Amino acid sequence: MEYIYAALLLHNAEKDITEEAVTAVLTAAGVDVNEARAKALVAALEDVDIADAMATAAVAAPAAAAPAAAAEEAAEEAPAEEEKAEEEESGMAGLGALFG
Repeated sequence: MEYIYAALLLHNAEKDITEEAVTAVLTAAGVDVNEARAKALVAALEDVDIADAMATAAVAAPAAAAPAAAAEEAAEEAPAEEEKAEEEESGMAGLGALFG
């Protein structure tokens, strides 16, 4: 993950994302740099417009969060409904004992 952060930091500083630059950022942060990973990152980002990718991710993130929130609400509502049903059943059992 730190390799991606290094690339984003370089992008934000409007610097070229090169193996040397990524290595320098990671070394400054105290990370033991794996040269192969730095090289792979630079190769993978070669044809990527980072600003466009970040804008696309920023738009997609809230849209992805909405279904997750809805699912979480549904999961919270289900136990509440089950508890109500159990309370009604236990109340009915108590009434039955009154009439023997």
